[in-house]
Amino acid sequence: MNLFKISIANLKEKKLNSFLSALLLTLGIGMISLLLLLNKQLDEQFRRNIRGIDMVVGAKGSPLQLILSSIYQIDSPTGNIPLSEVNALKRNPFVKNIIPLSMGDNYHGFRIVGTTPKYVGHFQAKIKEGTLFSKPMDVTLGSKVAKNVELKIGDTFASSHGLDSDGDAHNDKKYKVTGIFEPTGSVVDQLVLTNLESVWEIHEHAEMPASDIKENDPAHEEEMGETHHEAEKQVTSALIQFRNPMGLLTIPRQINQNTSMQAALPSIEINRLFSLLGVGIDTLRALALVIIIIAGVSVFISLYNSLKERKYEMALMLSMGATRTKLFLMLLLEGLILAVTGYLSGVLLSRVGLLLFSRAAEQDFHYSIREFSLLPEELYLLAGALVLGLLAAALPSLGIYRLNISRTLAEE
Repeated sequence: MNLFKISIANLKEKKLNSFLSALLLTLGIGMISLLLLLNKQLDEQFRRNIRGIDMVVGAKGSPLQLILSSIYQIDSPTGNIPLSEVNALKRNPFVKNIIPLSMGDNYHGFRIVGTTPKYVGHFQAKIKEGTLFSKPMDVTLGSKVAKNVELKIGDTFASSHGLDSDGDAHNDKKYKVTGIFEPTGSVVDQLVLTNLESVWEIHEHAEMPASDIKENDPAHEEEMGETHHEAEKQVTSALIQFRNPMGLLTIPRQINQNTSMQAALPSIEINRLFSLLGVGIDTLRALALVIIIIAGVSVFISLYNSLKERKYEMALMLSMGATRTKLFLMLLLEGLILAVTGYLSGVLLSRVGLLLFSRAAEQDFHYSIREFSLLPEELYLLAGALVLGLLAAALPSLGIYRLNISRTLAEE
């Protein structure tokens, strides 16, 4: 007697009940699997980008906004800060590295960031083609930028003001592409990097339209020279690495109390963000577990009713030589088939959900989440689904051992 074929035939006989049980398992397992995937990949993305950054300084405002805008490039900056105050931090014995950042423009939605070669070194970005930016108005493109906007070495382009592609274009001053980075898996992939002077030059030029400049006007040249000399350079923020933990204990408070800047600690702010997200994730996970339990109850009810309806059939099979153990195993197999079907469908559903989420993140933030491999935690999920299927099938299947063959055949 082929138990597997008979089990499949029995499930097909009760199509609606079998479909409902498998669907509930699919939804519950799919939700938990998707949450596991998102939690792992978002955590990896966030941790990878803050590695080696102990503190961020910027204009006063929301610390989390400062972290998101300066490290992850997914929020608006809190404002600008004087470069002199940033440079003053270099003299602090606890400070090891300072990487200034200057933002404000974009090209087709990809942010243009003025910085120094230290930023490139920090993320261990390597040049794939061309060279690193060295002169004002030279840029090096992240791999994702180069792929999406189809720029190549030697091309020039005008940036748009602001952090979205709808800003006014700076057509009077153009950047030149000198290099393209290899993919790094970090925020560098989605940035157009240049030096600080490029950003200052663009905005100083924008503030004084060419039509307002009088050629060969000594008075104007003198005035511009004085303005340029007196005007203090500004940056958007700076990424800071300490020499030892003592810097973490003393410098942030000094900055917040004694300067016009604010200091934000990435580890604290990201943990706070994940704790806020965790409430929603825990709620969804609890809902998914409830759905899975309901699916188990559904399998139990389905097999229980099926056993009641098939009592005569079971008694007939017993009278023809089938053992009670074989019939018990047949019913257990039905529960396992439903569990495996629900698990496989749930894992597939989670990948579809991850793909849709990745597309939305790619469009809004230029972040890709495309790791579809099976997680170790999902193997535990499979074990849980199998145990649930076995328990849900075993409880009603025990009735096989209480079945009175002669009475059941006589009643029919």
